[in-house]
Amino acid sequence: MIAVLLDPFHYAFFVKGVIVATLAGGLCGLIGVYITLRGMSYIGHGLSHAIFGGFAASSIITVNYYLGAGIWGLASALAINAVTRRRRIGIDAAIGVVTTASFALGVALLTVFGNKGPSFDAALFGSIIGVSGTDVWILAGITAFTTVVIFTNYRALLFATFDPDVADVSGVRVARVDALLMLVLSLAILATLTVIGVTLVAATLVIPAVVARMLTNRFAHMLFWSAGIGAICGFIGMNLSYHLDVPSGTTIVLTGALVFAAVLVTTGGRRLSRTAQLDVPSQPVRT
Repeated sequence: MIAVLLDPFHYAFFVKGVIVATLAGGLCGLIGVYITLRGMSYIGHGLSHAIFGGFAASSIITVNYYLGAGIWGLASALAINAVTRRRRIGIDAAIGVVTTASFALGVALLTVFGNKGPSFDAALFGSIIGVSGTDVWILAGITAFTTVVIFTNYRALLFATFDPDVADVSGVRVARVDALLMLVLSLAILATLTVIGVTLVAATLVIPAVVARMLTNRFAHMLFWSAGIGAICGFIGMNLSYHLDVPSGTTIVLTGALVFAAVLVTTGGRRLSRTAQLDVPSQPVRT
């Protein structure tokens, strides 16, 4: 039994896949805390679809995938923020318009001009064999960058998440903080699409954070729990992907769903308010 479980680790492509899946799960779990507590769970789903438009455009004009899709995704995120701030339009509506249009454009471009880059199916559902050494280093760099951004802006991000109106008049540049969060979110989605895929990346942002919220009332603990749960789901899911011959994104999300169900049953499905006993600072910080 042990030999069977360890057998895939003899293959370099699988080892790279496991590293990327584990990093991706931890990264999405970390960012997902802020996304979930802000009531923006849909934005992960939306941005992944928007980035797919950049994926298609990059493929056609033969521009580096990370550069083209990254710029496209960040522009979409900033457009969503701009629309919701300047117009009387809810963020869910803005996400729906901007991101679905981008996804539809991506599908149209690939249909008309064909795909000259990474596999279409791999972009949608993730793939073990689609992971390269470059993907590993890029994801590791983005994970390190995101961790530094979150912990150096911890208080500003936290205050802007729970009380943005008061934060804005108290010295926190909420627009800047929101843009920074959208930047790391776009980079995270971009770097994880190879393993998780466009259609499933939103779940890796939401599930670990929701599970962590059921396990703790403290915000700092929630960050660590969510990142850890995401990393574990990524590791287990990638192993299941190899043994079951199922796309990696699918098994990673199903693993997370099983963890969610187990914790839900164990905790009795208790309801926790969004701010109950969280270590929100009493004073904002100027940023």
